[in-house]
Amino acid sequence: MLTQSFAEAVAEAEKIIAAAPHVRTDQDLAEGYDYLAGSIQASLHLAWAYQRDFPYFVQSTGPYTKLGLDNPDTLYLHAYLRDDAEYVVTGQRGTTTDLSFQVLNGDYSPVQVPDSLTAFDDRSLQISPDGSFELRLGPRKPADRPGSGAPASYVTLGPGSAMLAVREVYSDWANERRGTLRIQRADKIGAAPPPPDEALLAKRYRVAGKILLSRLRTFLAFPEWFYLTEPVNTLTPPRRTPGGLATQFSSAGHFDLSPDQAMIVTVPAADRDVAPYQGIQLGSQWYVSLDYINHQTSLTADQARADPDGMLRFVITERDPGVANWLELTGRNRGYVQLRWQRLTRDLTEADGPLAEVVQFARLPELLPYHDSSQISTHEYRARIAARQAAVANRMVG
Repeated sequence: MLTQSFAEAVAEAEKIIAAAPHVRTDQDLAEGYDYLAGSIQASLHLAWAYQRDFPYFVQSTGPYTKLGLDNPDTLYLHAYLRDDAEYVVTGQRGTTTDLSFQVLNGDYSPVQVPDSLTAFDDRSLQISPDGSFELRLGPRKPADRPGSGAPASYVTLGPGSAMLAVREVYSDWANERRGTLRIQRADKIGAAPPPPDEALLAKRYRVAGKILLSRLRTFLAFPEWFYLTEPVNTLTPPRRTPGGLATQFSSAGHFDLSPDQAMIVTVPAADRDVAPYQGIQLGSQWYVSLDYINHQTSLTADQARADPDGMLRFVITERDPGVANWLELTGRNRGYVQLRWQRLTRDLTEADGPLAEVVQFARLPELLPYHDSSQISTHEYRARIAARQAAVANRMVG
């Protein structure tokens, strides 16, 4: 049976979900099965996108196919490469805050993060006044060949280059617009791939099964690598984000809060010349973002309300505290929190980072220095949610 291998992988994946060490409640398990559904969709999608000769950009993660504590502010795309071929990437720069590129030597696995062979953002590209650009990637620059000149935007693919990852990052969801992006293998432009036969389809189902199981095992292991070694209800100083992203720093932690507790996260509002993008998000025990469409579980510097002293103060709690920078727990008491700064022009220090304090919910009015000016009405908060729903919808189809 052609799909047997994938069916067996799905059955094994369900066992992985049910046996996950953090599962304590029926809600934990229900969230796991929802996560499994998105992972099944993504695995099939990615297996069919494994086209190194006729590549195209596929969404690596999204609202319904989440993995790896995905950033609600980011569109994640990737395409597969050969290290011995030349590729042409063309696009139109949108108005998003950041657009970055990264060449990896493989995919994430349960035992390691793939090496980043090179990483850069659109400041390294020559972008025309109309926003259009062209980037070429290959094993050898044309300038290395006698009698030829290299294009302005050229990346040499090192041995083992296997994937081009692209991140387009929003800070102002309502007003920033995504660009366009296309990739082609240079010597295949105008050609067509052969039609799939039964053997190829059987292989793709096997690959989809392997992707599914690796995906689940990998990102259940990730928290141990980067989070759970830290004391609970604390945040690390800003540090370079693992994985070779040259201009991104992050601060991470995991929380465990009772219903009558809140966590106040205080962090300086970054100078936009230093960090054009600054954001905070919450994640579930499945190491994925919480519902950021219908709940305020993340905020960028543009979305957050800064206090008069230049600090951003976020309140993480299940109960509505009536403040603008509430981050909703959406029915859980355990999970992850991460802050990111991107497109940096300097390294961050501990002074740029957050402080986390767990307090009694009832004491928030006396402990928040600018509690009166941070308040928001139920009507205003609902308008915020409506704006999030519209912005994500526009982002996905725009």
